[in-house]
Amino acid sequence: MHAHHTSARLAPKKANIMAKMVRGMTVPDATELLRNTSKKSARLFETVLRSAVANAEHNFKQNAQSMILKTVIVNQGTAYRRGTPMARGRVRPLRKFLCHIAITLGFAGETKVKSKKSAEKIEAKPMNKPTKKTSVSSAPSK
Repeated sequence: MHAHHTSARLAPKKANIMAKMVRGMTVPDATELLRNTSKKSARLFETVLRSAVANAEHNFKQNAQSMILKTVIVNQGTAYRRGTPMARGRVRPLRKFLCHIAITLGFAGETKVKSKKSAEKIEAKPMNKPTKKTSVSSAPSK
């Protein structure tokens, strides 16, 4: 039960501030917090959260109001390359960053299912290594 927004016109640093605020909250609490926050990132997160709630209710037939925000991931996207004119005909480069926002909903006590390979126990190697015995040959001195 997840939703994502790719190439949002928002810097990843600014989006991470909002991600830290809502990560781990319940859906109604996060919705109320985002509605009362006056940031551009709050509007973007609110639309992604509404999409994740709709996916949970329609596709998975879950009650989204009892779920929490399991993961909120913000990754850096591509950057627009722009320039500002400077003296003597030069150009100072500007990079306008984009970000990708992904929200996954889940239940509070839910854990991920481990794969067969990670579930198998790997035998540990013995810690005590045998030491090499070296013989010191004493050459007769003249």
